[in-house]
Formats: sequence, C-alpha cells, structure tokens
Amino acid sequence: MGLYREQGIVLRTIRLGEADRIVSIMTQGRGKVRAVAKGVRKTKSRFGSRLEPLAHVSLLLYEGRELDVVTQAEALEHFRVVREDLDRLAKASSLLEAADQLAQERHANSRLYAMLLGGLRALTVADSAVLVPAFFLRLLSLEGFRPVVDACAVCEGDGELVGFDLDAGGVLCRACAGPRVRRLRPDGLDLVRRVLGGDLAGALAEPAGPAVDEVTGLATAALEHHLERRLRSIGVVPAAGRSGSVAAAGR
Repeated sequence: MGLYREQGIVLRTIRLGEADRIVSIMTQGRGKVRAVAKGVRKTKSRFGSRLEPLAHVSLLLYEGRELDVVTQAEALEHFRVVREDLDRLAKASSLLEAADQLAQERHANSRLYAMLLGGLRALTVADSAVLVPAFFLRLLSLEGFRPVVDACAVCEGDGELVGFDLDAGGVLCRACAGPRVRRLRPDGLDLVRRVLGGDLAGALAEPAGPAVDEVTGLATAALEHHLERRLRSIGVVPAAGRSGSVAAAGR
C-alpha cells in the first residue's frame, strides 16, 4: 500500500455519507479503480468539480484494502462541448456505462482506456450518429467476440447475407436465417464491415438513416447479449433497435 499516480476517466460517482463520494475511474495503468473522494460534495472542496463523470483527470491516490482514496486531482480535459449538448451527453453516458461494465477492477486494460478516451474526443469533434454502435462493436472485438461479417456464421458460405444472429455471433445467409433472426440490410452490413475494418473514420461520417438505426440496434443487442444485462443509458438507440434487443435478450 502507498501513494501512486494515475490518469483516468471518471465513469460514475456514488454518494457516501454527507460529504464524500465513491468515484469509479477507468485508469490508464490499473484498469477500473474505485476510490473515495473525501469532502468532495462540500462547496469549498478543492477538487469536487474535477471528479464528475466524463472528466479526464490526473490523480494522486492512496491505495487501500478495498477502496483507494483520492488525495489530489487535476483536470486534463473537461469535454465541455459534450457536457453542453444533450445528444452528445447521452452518447457519452452510453460509452461510460459500457466501459464501466466491461472494465475489471485493478486489471490493467490500456486498450479499453484508449478506446474510451478516443471515443470521447471524437464526440467532441463531431456528433456522429455511428459513434455509439461503432464503440460497442469494437468493444466486442476487444473482448474477443468480434462479430463474423464476411461469411455466414453457421454454414460459412459466402451467399447473400441477410440476417444477424446473436447466438451464432455473426451474419447469416438466406438459407440459415430463420424467421426470428434480426434482419440486416446490405448497407447496414457494409457499415458494420467498415466499422470493424479499416474505414472507421469514414463510417463515423455516415449520416443518420435506416442503415445507421439498424446497426445501432444490432450493436446494442450484441453488447447487451455479451454483458447479459440491459444498458440503462442507451436512450439514443432507436425504438426499433430496442425492441430487437428485448427480443434477443429473451431468447
């Protein structure tokens, strides 16, 4: 036990007592860290505003048995553009929740940290309709569950691909796709391939439309299927995508 320095992104906070908070932070070198920020809710707190969700901070912490203690916090990025826009804030909340669910406490995951930081920075630059589903799909790949998108996940044939099955983990051809399988448009499949392939920047520039709605529902359902729980912050997902997710979760 002792003092250590870290950089991290605040994922969420929980009230503790009258003046303290428990802060969950996705750190660069130690995975998810839960720490007590003492007196942070007092109006005269030295670093209260620096430890709100979304903040990218440099920290000095004291390592404890169960919870660490924040002794110093310096703001690196506030993501003000995201905070001041409700649509971007909703998307950012989805990114934070997904990272929070996948990150393991005290297990370093520098790629997840970099993905989250990159996603928030991208959201600052442009309010992309594809950013959240792209983040979800790439998270699945990071976890070792990259969706099969180049051939049928069941028969491995390269015929017309018309559906996506969560249990099979990828796209299905017309012969293998049953009536209850989630349908996937050709432009939706192309968008998924671009996200997972080498054209992420181009995919993020895709305007909102039926293909984006379809991929958003698919990516959300796939991540929820992997997590075995619903994402509470996914208010940006279209209603059609949410209904598909519910059906998938019940299978």
